Amino acid sequence: MGKVAIGVAVVCGIAVAAAAAVVVHRKTKKSGRWVKAMEILKEFEEKCGTPIPKLKQVADAMIVEMHDGLASEGGSKLKMLISYVDHLPTGREKGLFYALDLGGTNFRMLRVQLGGKGRGIVNQQFEEVSIPPSLMTGSSDALFDYIAAELAKFVAQEGSDFKQSPGRQRELGFTFSFPVMQSSIASGTLLRWTKGFSIDDMVGQDVVAELAKAMERQGIDMRIAALVNDTVGTLAGGRYNNKILGTGSNAAYVERAHAIPKWHGLLPKSGEMVINMEWGNFRSSHLPLPDYDHALDTESLNPGEQIYEKVIAGMYLGEIVRRVLCRMTEEAAFFGDTVPPKLKEPFILGKYQTKLLHCVC
Repeated sequence: MGKVAIGVAVVCGIAVAAAAAVVVHRKTKKSGRWVKAMEILKEFEEKCGTPIPKLKQVADAMIVEMHDGLASEGGSKLKMLISYVDHLPTGREKGLFYALDLGGTNFRMLRVQLGGKGRGIVNQQFEEVSIPPSLMTGSSDALFDYIAAELAKFVAQEGSDFKQSPGRQRELGFTFSFPVMQSSIASGTLLRWTKGFSIDDMVGQDVVAELAKAMERQGIDMRIAALVNDTVGTLAGGRYNNKILGTGSNAAYVERAHAIPKWHGLLPKSGEMVINMEWGNFRSSHLPLPDYDHALDTESLNPGEQIYEKVIAGMYLGEIVRRVLCRMTEEAAFFGDTVPPKLKEPFILGKYQTKLLHCVC
């Protein structure tokens, strides 16, 4: 669990460093304002403190939750979801494959030609589409119809340099980056939304079935061959690519199948099973949670949930920095007598906070 401890320490440090970078950039000649701003930053740094003993407590608490989650459904803050992926790619796969990745404010479409042993990815095309905010809190039909319409356009652009085996139907891997209870490799029920989504009529429904119906309405002749969480997909895709940047935070790993008490089916031939931890929902009294984190959680769409994710994930770090800057503005006139209008916009710094800090400077 050393990586858990290191991750908490590093990410807490990123938020402090980002705020500090702005302070240095905006250093004012008026010593009183400067002193007050530094006091606020120092307080923030202390409350984000992660000494080694605290990190060990966080890691130990997570281990307990992992064991409880593997033992029974609902027995832990960590879902420890069974993925039905019982072996990882070998790098020898061959053929034309499509992928759809839904897991944040954008969704991504990919077609890839795999060349088999020693050739890896022969050709690929990629497209990313932003999701209108209204669709993130609307209806399931509206969201999936929008996605299927964009997918239909993408499929229609398939060039002659992609080779589909004669007589074989196109296949799609669906990466769905939200907590899902899977019942097979190609079906799964949505447990709850995260990352700013809130579509009530979708909770409790099979996400593969909903996407398949939307694809049929668009006339797309394609079979959804697999449903995977983005973290499981990242683990599986390690044979081909290891450069990943995400909105939320999660972890997946390969567990021995006989060490999963809640698994009641036949043991897979591989003897292994990929577990989707859904560790974004982890919470412990040992986690450093300054007032900024508490306020962000209270004002979020899912207060009290996904606490670990809200502390360390890319979607939220920029917002924490914005809140620190807002306090500096109110108490130390950090930007002078006028507050930059953009600074008042929640999540204006987004997940690319170190780049977008220039929006308010």
